[in-house]
Amino acid sequence: MTDRYAVIGYPIGHSKSPMIHRLFAEQTQQDLSYEAILVDTDDSSFQWAIADFKNQGYKGINITVPYKLDAFETADQLTERAQTAHAVNTYIFNEDGTITGDNTDGIGLINDIELNGDRLFKNQKVLILGAGGAVQGILGPLIDKLPATIHIANRTAHRADVLGKRFITDIPISASGWEDIPAQHYDIIINGTSASLEGKLPPVSAEVIGENSLVYDMMYGQKPTVFMDWAHQAQPNCQTMDGLGMLVGQAAEAFYLWRGVRPETAPVIQTVREQMQQS
Repeated sequence: MTDRYAVIGYPIGHSKSPMIHRLFAEQTQQDLSYEAILVDTDDSSFQWAIADFKNQGYKGINITVPYKLDAFETADQLTERAQTAHAVNTYIFNEDGTITGDNTDGIGLINDIELNGDRLFKNQKVLILGAGGAVQGILGPLIDKLPATIHIANRTAHRADVLGKRFITDIPISASGWEDIPAQHYDIIINGTSASLEGKLPPVSAEVIGENSLVYDMMYGQKPTVFMDWAHQAQPNCQTMDGLGMLVGQAAEAFYLWRGVRPETAPVIQTVREQMQQS
């Protein structure tokens, strides 16, 4: 019998997850189905919606905007990284009827940069732009990789400071508003804001980019994002990446949690990108 999985959100029609998991299943010869399902909790509560998926026999689901906090609050048990992120994007429906909530966003980004970008975080100076939910999900796994320093910059410096102080670590974590980012080159620069979706840039000086910097935008599209273009104009030799690999990477981690098999992400990223460019 084919095992059933899904991603839920509102909206959901744009989701690449069904294609990604179909490619993973083909690659690893797993018998499963994966759907994108619109859930509008104006009609029913989130808990009722999840109970319905369990009753229908689903083995697990992914959760996307705007339900990651609802998923965090509804899970019966949480993994350490879900607790750290204060958000859940993956549910495992256990045989005893309980739900385990996990967050695979952070490890998706880490693996994309380290494996596909060929850049290790260890001993690197890292600049993170933004302090919202996306950044909350990546900080724990990033700290585990032992960078030299982490600086979090945000529109409101207080929010960045509060986020940084949630973590007990020997790694120096500093915080500031946009205008007070320490003037130096950073080895890895991560844009965790959604500015690129609107064709905008965080108000950051290009002086933070060195010629050996890796500049990463969590957003992605058919073309390089405005943040990636800005980085190349400032420093033509820098390396840039968008967030498509993070999307595929977090899906691969969820797939591994469900199936016990870890798929290769690079060929799937290439296939999804080619499909995006054709559409």
